[in-house]
Order: sequence, then structure tokens, then C-alpha cells
Amino acid sequence: MARNKYPEETYQKILDVSLQLFMTKGYDKTSLNDIINQLGGLTKGAIYYHFNSKEDILIAVINQLCNSHNARMYEIAKEENLTAAQKLEKMYSFSLADDKQEKVFSITPNLLDNPTFLAYYIKTLYTDIIPHFIVPLMKEGVEDGSIRTKYPEELGDLIMFLSDVWMNPLILEMTPGKISQKILLFNELIEPFGLHLLDQSAIKRMEDFIRFSKRE
Repeated sequence: MARNKYPEETYQKILDVSLQLFMTKGYDKTSLNDIINQLGGLTKGAIYYHFNSKEDILIAVINQLCNSHNARMYEIAKEENLTAAQKLEKMYSFSLADDKQEKVFSITPNLLDNPTFLAYYIKTLYTDIIPHFIVPLMKEGVEDGSIRTKYPEELGDLIMFLSDVWMNPLILEMTPGKISQKILLFNELIEPFGLHLLDQSAIKRMEDFIRFSKRE
């Protein structure tokens, strides 16, 4: 029986194996036994040493995929040659272009069917993304004149709800035509505030994400 001599290596191996299985079989069709069988002699105990459940493994996999993404977001937020509105536009463009997003969409199950993941996703938006990225830029935009609003925090909440919940195919099932209409309306709604965050390439990218999120 293989012993857990190198916990950090074991932890990473579990994530690597799980990511590949989630991408090929889908999260719902991957069992803990499937993961164990690909771990080269490690036992179920090695998994439970690091994770309480398969749900915890998926969350860890997604968090690891997002680490470099978030680092780049911080870099964009600190760029001094851009207005806050331009930084937000650049963040949205980067988020859609990042190839790690394809992996996130391909391995994440439908969130409405998985309340634990939906709750975790919403919590992450409101405890990490909105307060650390969106609201500071909204306030900065009011100061530099690139964003026009008396309610920067509320506007940040609204924009994130629309873009990350209302337009998220992992939460609401939609067709490419529907996402195109939503993006066009989204742009109309935020334009009076001085913002234009999603262009034609964004529509194409979101259509791609819809395909990645489809389940057999």
C-alpha cells in the first residue's frame, strides 16, 4: 500500500488526475473510485487526507485553474495608463479569452442542479470578485470621470449579477441566439454609465462557452 510520504505531491496528483477525468467523463460521471484507479497505487485514504468529498476536489481544481487568472486581473487593476472603465473592459476581454475558462466550463456541472456549487459560486462573487475587483474600480471610475454613477457599489453588484449569473450558461440554459440578445441588451443597459464591456468577439466566445457547458 502506497504511503502518503509527500503530501504536497499527492495533493497535486489528485488534482491533475481529477481534472483529466472531469474533462473526459464529466464531473457527474466521475466517481472517487475512478480517481483512485488513476492514482498509481494510492488509496482512498490518501484522498480523504486532503479532501472531504468529490465536491471539495472539484472546487480545489477550479480554484487552481483560477489562480493565475486572478493574478492577471490584479495586474490589470494596477495599470496606470488606463481609466477605470478601460480596466474593466480589459478585464472582461481577458476573462473571456483565457483558455482556462474553457476548462472551467467543461468540468463544472449545471449549477442549478448542484446547490452546493451554486452557493459556493455566489459566495465567491460577493466575498472575492465584487469587493476586491469590481467595486474598487467603480469608485476609481467615478473619481477619474470614466464611470458615471452615484451608486458605484450597487452598480458593481448589478453588472456582476447580469454578466456572471444572468448570462451564465452554467446557471441558465440558453442558446447562442439567446446569449447574443442578452449581451446586446447588457451593453445597452450599461452604456449610460460610460461602460462598454462586451463586443462581437465576446458574443462568439460566449457561444463557445455554451458548447463547453453542454452535458450529454
